[in-house]
Amino acid sequence: MIIVTGAAGFIGSNIVAALNERGINDVVLCDWLLSDLRWQNLRKRAFTDFVFPEDLPRWLEGRSGVEAIIHMGANSSTKVRDGDEIMRKNFLFTLSLIDWCAKTNVPLIYASSAATYGDGESGFVDDISFDALRKLRPLNLYGWSKHQIDLLVAQRLRSGGALPQKCIGLKFFNVYGQNEYHKGDMASVVCKMFETARRGETISLFESCREGVPHGGQRRDFIYVDDVVSMVLWCLDAMATVDVFNIGTGEARSFAEMTQALFAAVGKEPAIQYTPMPELLRDRYQYFTQASMARFRAAGYAASFTSLEQGVMHYVRNYLSREDRYR
Repeated sequence: MIIVTGAAGFIGSNIVAALNERGINDVVLCDWLLSDLRWQNLRKRAFTDFVFPEDLPRWLEGRSGVEAIIHMGANSSTKVRDGDEIMRKNFLFTLSLIDWCAKTNVPLIYASSAATYGDGESGFVDDISFDALRKLRPLNLYGWSKHQIDLLVAQRLRSGGALPQKCIGLKFFNVYGQNEYHKGDMASVVCKMFETARRGETISLFESCREGVPHGGQRRDFIYVDDVVSMVLWCLDAMATVDVFNIGTGEARSFAEMTQALFAAVGKEPAIQYTPMPELLRDRYQYFTQASMARFRAAGYAASFTSLEQGVMHYVRNYLSREDRYR
């Protein structure tokens, strides 16, 4: 069996779908369904058990037959300010999985984040060494919690501490695509602005507060969720290793370019206006992210990435424009 945490979420539900498409139905889902319709991300899926996160440690006691844990569950809001909640859900829960997988030598693939890189001053190279990780300065609580897990793994790797033979942290950059509809403000521009673009109305983007960066020129490494799932499953299949890898395309694109791609996908002329960035975000906002993909390529991943224009077009035509938007 394979356990997927965060299974009802955006990336997690797409991973469950891909496992089913491989013919793997012995999947144990771990998540909360809440009341935001995320259950529909799982409506077409087959699985053998469902466990709430608070029950998973007890469920795992004495458990055998687990082939791997794919840990995608977390509070992923970059705006959250409750440090105790973040420590419980993001750090301590992940730590309990690391310890259990180390004890049983079950492979663990866990979600880290590009938010660990902070403002990017130290670059975006996915170096597992403790000394390299110590140089990073996340800008928000969410990124900090993910960074602390990466540091813990690096420290144990350096000191010979308890780790499974396969323990891979994945630093997700800006993922967009089907099944993100429950994410609210944390959803992609494409998801949030699709109906506005389809009506041909004006889309608002943040103004730039940084010299040399035009309004809408803030750039991200946008990656389509199908590419992300391909990379996660490659890690599941690949050789045993303890490492962290970037999950991006290696090409930064601007929010203005993403919005233009959205208008093109719905067949409308671009209409963009710019509004002041909220004070709360100004000191913690990343103006540029671009994954260094050299190490992941060197590890053996050879598949090509979906371009921004292709990804937005596929998302719009195959999901957002249809009555059933779910994978």
